[in-house]
Amino acid sequence: MDTYTYDAIVIGPGISGENDLGYELQILDAYHNETCVNGMAGSIYKQRIPLANPARKPGERQAYDVLWTAPVFQAGGAVRSPARVTGLFNGVVGQNNVELAGPTQYIGPPSYQQAHGPSPIKLQAHGDKSEPLSFRNSWGHEL
Repeated sequence: MDTYTYDAIVIGPGISGENDLGYELQILDAYHNETCVNGMAGSIYKQRIPLANPARKPGERQAYDVLWTAPVFQAGGAVRSPARVTGLFNGVVGQNNVELAGPTQYIGPPSYQQAHGPSPIKLQAHGDKSEPLSFRNSWGHEL
């Protein structure tokens, strides 16, 4: 299991994500933002809505803590145990040890299409009009 923590600041209607092996935890301005529920801050994009929305006002730092368990694959590539994630958003549990259906797909539903090994964490910015976006106090370690 790995754990990650970071603070993000999104000014205005910004959007971003934290990506582990292609599984995306959504980061965006969610303070009075009527976006799709499975794309709001703290959601597992296209899979799980968050249990709560403790978003702070735009321009204020948002804190994310992630406990991540990577999937385990059998020798032939079949999933032996799926990925799991617990996510805290501003200290409030948004995802509680949820099982994931596979990596986030740009088009289509998530699925385990192929076995994969470890990968670095990715803090993404869309590079569109949603900027500026910044991260600080980012760290991670294996438990």
